[in-house]
Amino acid sequence: MTTPETDDVAGQPEEQPRERLKDRLKQRLEQAEERPEERLERAVRAAEQALIEFEIAVETFRVEVENFSRLHHQKLGPMYTRLDELEALIAEATAERSGDPEDRRRAEEARARVLPMPGVEELFHGWMDGDGLFPEAVAMLTDQPVRPPQRVRPSEEARKLYRELARKAHPDLAQDDRERERRDEFIARVNAAYGRGDEALLRELAEEWAAGPVPAERAPSPSEELYARLEWLAQRKELLTVVARDLEESAIGSMLRMAPDDPDKLLEEIAEQLLAQVAERESELERITAG
Repeated sequence: MTTPETDDVAGQPEEQPRERLKDRLKQRLEQAEERPEERLERAVRAAEQALIEFEIAVETFRVEVENFSRLHHQKLGPMYTRLDELEALIAEATAERSGDPEDRRRAEEARARVLPMPGVEELFHGWMDGDGLFPEAVAMLTDQPVRPPQRVRPSEEARKLYRELARKAHPDLAQDDRERERRDEFIARVNAAYGRGDEALLRELAEEWAAGPVPAERAPSPSEELYARLEWLAQRKELLTVVARDLEESAIGSMLRMAPDDPDKLLEEIAEQLLAQVAERESELERITAG
């Protein structure tokens, strides 16, 4: 004969599977009650988070590439310039000693690589002098006409079309603000076409007005909006993938990948190499000129 305590203990192993079964049934019921959009919403949220992380990675690398490029130019640019100057001096000294036409050609090419930047006047092709921009250039950069625009004499047909459209689509005929906005936008296009004397475009505008306003589109369903969002996320990821690939394959990006953990040290190593090359070229120039 068993005691009540023994019965309780003996019943526990049977009670635990029963509770687990209840939990499974409850979970299945909750899943069955789940709206169809909820699973799609979870997928969208997951895709959004993944895209955010990808964007962070791409933007981080872009900043690194930009900073590396800037520092590369600031720190190493003068060394590259000095190397080019030494190459030109060596080529010129060699040509002076040999008198060989081929050596002279090489010297001219080397010197061309270190010629100073063109003057302001030459660079802007007459749009700027030492005192600043010419009035014509100022007008061009400020969207002001340099001279009065050439007037167009529209054809008789264009004038006829314009008058008809102006009468039919005049904003004052609007019954509400939304209609007035549509007519204002349309008349602005009509005026622009008429100002250019574009008869063909005026005909197209007449046909557009005759067709009437575009009917309001049906609002997308929640599922359609979610699918559209997923599609946009996929397109955005493809775009970022292209950006990331371009960054990685660029000259600076390739250099960064050589030392992803310590790019500053890579700059120092390149600087040391350039300094050694400068010293070597200076010694070579000294030997040539001394001989």
